[in-house]
Amino acid sequence: MSRSAFLSTDTPDCPASLIAQAKSNGTPRVAIARAGAQLPMQAAQEATAAGIMTPIFVGEADAIQREADALGWDITGFDIHNTNGEADAANTAAGLCGADEADVLMKGHLHTDMFMKGVLTRDNGLRTSNRLVHVFHITPPGQDAPLLISDAAVNVTPDIKTRQACTQAVVDLAHARGIERPKVAFLSATESAIPSVPSSMEAAELCAWAKSEIQNADFSGPLAIDLILSPEAVATKGLTDDPVAGQADCIVVPDIVSGNAIFKSLVYLSGGCAAGVVMGAKVPVLLTSRADPPAARLASAALAAILCT
Repeated sequence: MSRSAFLSTDTPDCPASLIAQAKSNGTPRVAIARAGAQLPMQAAQEATAAGIMTPIFVGEADAIQREADALGWDITGFDIHNTNGEADAANTAAGLCGADEADVLMKGHLHTDMFMKGVLTRDNGLRTSNRLVHVFHITPPGQDAPLLISDAAVNVTPDIKTRQACTQAVVDLAHARGIERPKVAFLSATESAIPSVPSSMEAAELCAWAKSEIQNADFSGPLAIDLILSPEAVATKGLTDDPVAGQADCIVVPDIVSGNAIFKSLVYLSGGCAAGVVMGAKVPVLLTSRADPPAARLASAALAAILCT
């Protein structure tokens, strides 16, 4: 049997409600670090056409113009900051956001570690007292109710404090998306806190902390993935009185491996549209990927616009 039989053939679509909400918040200025490549320029063109981005191009000016010409896009009305190489582009784009000359920072054609170094360099003015955490906003094909997952892209083995920040971030993003009382699950491999499964003990600790520290949300953990997503599994295991089980809006994961596996499973196995944003800096930060389909890049831009309010 071909393993590709597990893969979804659905083409991800960006929910119309996400774009509509983003447009209602105004049009943010987005500094694109090293914009002169096909994918970031396509993403910028689509988001600009949708009315959710005013691009600020940072990078080699000749490459930016060449890619715009290839798309048939007249960019004469937008700012271009000519830079040389990855580090210069990362620092210039981050500095524009730090100086309040841009509202969102977006990764273009450069390595992630170089891009994030620009975010973390204090002279660029993006650091705050908050931890940086990444949140995925994933919607099923043809639907607009998201499942939020943190952190599946930035923090590799987050400690309890970082996962507390992840918890606050998913609640904040859920509220921003109009979910008045989000249901947050803390992932483990079991619904019982047992010492032989350290993530289950930590999930129970995080759940107790969240219930005492965060308002307007419901929390449960530890929960395994079946009890997070499946009402049938919840009924079978007798957890129907749990306010989160089987109907979670958000998942806080114990490490990047589990988060990355869930996110990619939802994308590749069920055709989900995954928008991603880094929270905790002065401005929303977009970590675009070469593997992102157009719908995901557009959804990420919309998510950043929503968070700019």
